[in-house]
Amino acid sequence: MGVGPGPAEAGSLQKDSKVAAAKGQAVRASRKQVFALFASPSTLKGGKSRQAPFHGISQVTMKGLYFQQSSTNEKITFVFQERENLPVAEDNYVKLQVKACALSHINTKLLAEMKMEKDFFPVGREIAGIVLDVGSKVSFFQPDDEVVGILPLDSEDPGLCEVVRVHEHYLVHKPEKVSWTEAAGTIRDGVRAYTALHYLSRLSPGKWVLIMDGASALGTIAVQLAHHRGAKVISTACSPEDRQYLEGLRPALARVIDVSGGKAHVAESCLEETGGLGVDVVLDAGVRLYSKDDEPAAELQLLPHKHDILTLLGVGGHWVTTEENLQLRVLKDVMEKLATGVFRPRLDEPIPPYEAKVSMEGVQKKQGRKKQVVQF
Repeated sequence: MGVGPGPAEAGSLQKDSKVAAAKGQAVRASRKQVFALFASPSTLKGGKSRQAPFHGISQVTMKGLYFQQSSTNEKITFVFQERENLPVAEDNYVKLQVKACALSHINTKLLAEMKMEKDFFPVGREIAGIVLDVGSKVSFFQPDDEVVGILPLDSEDPGLCEVVRVHEHYLVHKPEKVSWTEAAGTIRDGVRAYTALHYLSRLSPGKWVLIMDGASALGTIAVQLAHHRGAKVISTACSPEDRQYLEGLRPALARVIDVSGGKAHVAESCLEETGGLGVDVVLDAGVRLYSKDDEPAAELQLLPHKHDILTLLGVGGHWVTTEENLQLRVLKDVMEKLATGVFRPRLDEPIPPYEAKVSMEGVQKKQGRKKQVVQF
């Protein structure tokens, strides 16, 4: 994800050029076929691209991205499935043309605990788009409004689809100056950061906050929100590149702790920076609950032990773990902070729809550092 194939190895120039040309034709043909799944008839006709008006168009089927989990193991497969055209919006529902959909790791354990397992589960919940139709009881939106929101866990519609139907209470208006990809790529992490720092820890000016993995999609927004509230921020970096990114943020962080080498002691660094008082708030990115002998090595990388977190907390401090706790009433405030520059999301280059399946596979494996957003 985000890394392309390297150049062909040295060999016969003539032979390599023929092979490369053949491969190029095959790739272009494959991409054209997949792109056709998302293209409107006006796009395909004559090879010219133009925006087709969705109002009044009756589409027979559409393509949406779903995931399927093996019954014998936890392996996930992503597949495109045909969907029937959505009916006219009713009651409090809004029919939405999707312009961008962000990709996030799917918590299959949470879905299993909530008894929400299906043969095919829709993919993509953070969406931004244009209102096509509204139900008779919708009071906040009208056709042609630009909106952004988060689909609920029980939504039957995948966000990675041309058109979705969603209850109006899961949407807010998108600020005019905010792009589609910025809106979709910020909304979920903004809500999570807002919930953690505002509702759960009551962060206030002058407080010390430790944000683990501050260069991640969630960490970046949390660092910016903490600064906006006047807090003094310490963060960990999981690589030299992450450290460079964090040290370049303005306002500057009080301290960046590089844990990529495995030698940094987070608790000692925090106590040193705070004069031995400890931090007031910790927002973690996962913790180690057991000894190294009791957990797989992969689960231990760069994660602090729970005792380290307890050691570096000051008196009356708050420890907020990274759980799925979406409080949708703060959606509007998240978008306002994005529009005014408080939030500057760390986004990767927009992904075309035909690369969504491959990109989602990488997201599920937690590869890459930047937020992935599919742009239609």
